[in-house]
Amino acid sequence: MKILFSSVITLLAVPSVVAFAPVTQPKAFVTAKSGNVGRLSAFFMEETEDKKDDAPVEESLSLEEEVEMLTREELKKTKKASNLRNANGVDYAPWMGINEEDEDKIRAIMKEKAEARRKREEQERNVSGALLMDSQQQELSGSGLRTKIIDGQVELEWSTNKEDNTKGFLVKRRPAKTTEFNVVASYEDWGPLLSKGAEGGVYRYLDTDVSPGGWVYRITECDNSNQEYDICQCLVEIETEAEQKGAIFAAVGIGAIALAAVAAGLLLDPLDGY
Repeated sequence: MKILFSSVITLLAVPSVVAFAPVTQPKAFVTAKSGNVGRLSAFFMEETEDKKDDAPVEESLSLEEEVEMLTREELKKTKKASNLRNANGVDYAPWMGINEEDEDKIRAIMKEKAEARRKREEQERNVSGALLMDSQQQELSGSGLRTKIIDGQVELEWSTNKEDNTKGFLVKRRPAKTTEFNVVASYEDWGPLLSKGAEGGVYRYLDTDVSPGGWVYRITECDNSNQEYDICQCLVEIETEAEQKGAIFAAVGIGAIALAAVAAGLLLDPLDGY
């Protein structure tokens, strides 16, 4: 009798125990709202898979072909997002409908991305050393390389604080909007470009053979193993005499107009409002 009573008690207690056990329910059997989340998850999973399947852009592709490829991929992702709807059939992102004007904007953005990528790769092929990490910033700001224009000549100045294995420096120059540098001075034939020793120092070079226009100067360090490392560069604009005179005349003209405006104001209101 005791055994039978214990068995009954055990059977009655099972539902109570189960009530406190953790419930593991497959994600597929959640409520209707969870179904929407499931569709969203599926969308993002597809997008991730698309990114994994994307192969690196081949060098054989032209810029136009690369832009079209990137545009198609972006339109594909956007159309996926615009087709998502909730349980009531309402669009999640109705603003993402694509018209012809939007497609042109996307194509323009993709073109900028493609051009930036190609420019970055070109820099990596043509630049070495510390300049590889921030070549664009160096060229625009002149960080590390200081310049001064004196009577149409360009004075360059740079400094180092450590030269453990340095043999000397090369001064290179190229016209703006071109890619090929030419060596205009070398430590091999100009003594001041030889290394100043382990603690480094300040270096200067005066380029006397330069014509008006835009020029990019680059300083390259050479070590005892004949390896080259680009360390800094800068863009310089040299004006012609006519351009310099034009700038002076423009400044004088602006000053004269300002004085005339002040004089006219005093004549119209000599008491200055009182």
